Amino acid sequence: MATLLYSASMSLDGFIAGPGGDMSWLTPYLGPDPAVERLVPQVGALLIGNRTFRGDDPNKGTEAEGKAFGGGWDGPQFVVTHHPPRAAVPGVTFVGDLGSGLAAARKAAGAKYVNVLGAGLARQCLAAGALDEVLVFVVPVLLGDGVRLFAQPGGARVALERLAVHEGPRATTIRYRVVRRSPSGARPAAR
Repeated sequence: MATLLYSASMSLDGFIAGPGGDMSWLTPYLGPDPAVERLVPQVGALLIGNRTFRGDDPNKGTEAEGKAFGGGWDGPQFVVTHHPPRAAVPGVTFVGDLGSGLAAARKAAGAKYVNVLGAGLARQCLAAGALDEVLVFVVPVLLGDGVRLFAQPGGARVALERLAVHEGPRATTIRYRVVRRSPSGARPAAR
């Protein structure tokens, strides 16, 4: 079964988008990165949140606008939304709930990753016990406000196990595994 991976570029102070969902902060940091180049061929499908799908694009105004990984990836995309657009979007399937989106994306991805895009959707996947890994590209900038990588009103503690760290030309990449606890509270064996 496909591994569910939440990946995002994040400012050092924990934001994946600026105020109002602004993604222009990321534009100066786009470009070749070995960590991204290793990830892209491992992605079999995208599972995208509605706000992310309809949101700002750091590639706005370029040939890469609207394309996953700046045009470096092509494949099935599933957007979880209660309000699909009236006109069809080539290569994009709209699903009305998380369960349907997970099932469709996993089937499409096969043994590859389902890459989750969007903080709200990632939080839902985590709450459903479906999220397996988190990959963060920590960009050397402070934004001060915006959309957090993970936000849970009232707080939530999620244990993560670091799998890898890579120092890239534009970001430090950290990959984590979500640690699931058994009903007895014991940590499960590593996969």
